[in-house]
Amino acid sequence: MSTPETPPPGASEQEAPVCYRHPDREAHIRCQRCERRICPDCMRPASVGFQCPSCVTEGSRSTRSGRTAYGGQRSGDPSLTSKVLIGFNVAVWVLVLATGGRVSRLVDVLALRPDGGLVQVGGVTYNIPAGVADGRYWQLFTSMFTHVEVWHIGFNMLALWVLGPQLEAAIGRTRFLTLYLLSGLTASAAVMWFSVPYSLTLGASGAIFGLMGALAVVVVKVHGDVRGVATWIAVNFAFTFLFVRLISWQGHVGGFVGGLLLGAVIIYAPRASRARWQLAGVLGVAVLVAAATVARIAVLA
Repeated sequence: MSTPETPPPGASEQEAPVCYRHPDREAHIRCQRCERRICPDCMRPASVGFQCPSCVTEGSRSTRSGRTAYGGQRSGDPSLTSKVLIGFNVAVWVLVLATGGRVSRLVDVLALRPDGGLVQVGGVTYNIPAGVADGRYWQLFTSMFTHVEVWHIGFNMLALWVLGPQLEAAIGRTRFLTLYLLSGLTASAAVMWFSVPYSLTLGASGAIFGLMGALAVVVVKVHGDVRGVATWIAVNFAFTFLFVRLISWQGHVGGFVGGLLLGAVIIYAPRASRARWQLAGVLGVAVLVAAATVARIAVLA
C-alpha cells in the first residue's frame, strides 16, 4: 500500500510510527523480542509485554524443535547442570576436609595463587607454594571448585541452585555451562592481575557473579522488572567490599564483568546466524581472557 504524497489536513510534519504489518495504522508499542512496532491487532500477549505475530510463530517453531528463545537446545531438566556442578563442588570440599581442611595439601594444589616463591615479611622469609606463574596453570580452573569453610560453599551452592536452573532454561545447557566456566576463568584472570601475587583465592563466587551478570542481561532484554535482580547484585557487592579482607573483590568483579559480556553475546546475538554470532562472541571473550592471563604470567615469571 502506498503512502499519500500529501498529508491529510491537520497531520503533523513528523510522521507517526506505524505497524510493520499494517503501514496505514499508528503503532506505539514494540514487540519485546524483535522490537518492531505493532498495532493493537498485531499485539500478542507474552510473559512480559507483547510480541508480534512473526515472533509468536517463530517461538512456536522453536518450541516444537526443542530450542530456547536464544538458540540453545531446550533442557529436559534445567536444573541438571547445576546439580552436577554442585556435586563436583561438594566432592572437592569433602576431600579437602578429609585431608586437613585449611592446611590440606589439596588447597595449595587446587586453589589459585598467582605466584609462589620466597617472600620476606617483617624480616622473616617464607617459602610460598608454587602458583600459576610457576606452571600450575590448572589452578585457574580448579580454584572455582575448591572451598574450605562450610559457609563459603553453602552460600555459593545456594546461589547456584537459585540462578542456574533459570539461566539454563533460558539459554540451554551448553550455553549455560559455557557461561559458568568462562565467567569463572574471567574471575581468575582478574585475580591474577589485581590481587597480591602470593595470596590464595578459592571458591565458585566468580562464576556465581557471572551468572548474576548474565541474569541481569536477560531481565533487561525481556523488559522485566530489574529491581529484584539489581537489589540482589547490590547486596552481594556490598558484602564483598564490607568484608574485603575475607572476600576476593577481584574475583567477584571479574566474574560479574565476564557474565555481563557473555550474557550480552548470547542474548543479543542477531537472529540471523545466531549460533555463529554467539560462537564468535564467546571465542572473542575467551581469547581476551587467555591473553590477559598469559600477559600476567609473563610479568610475574
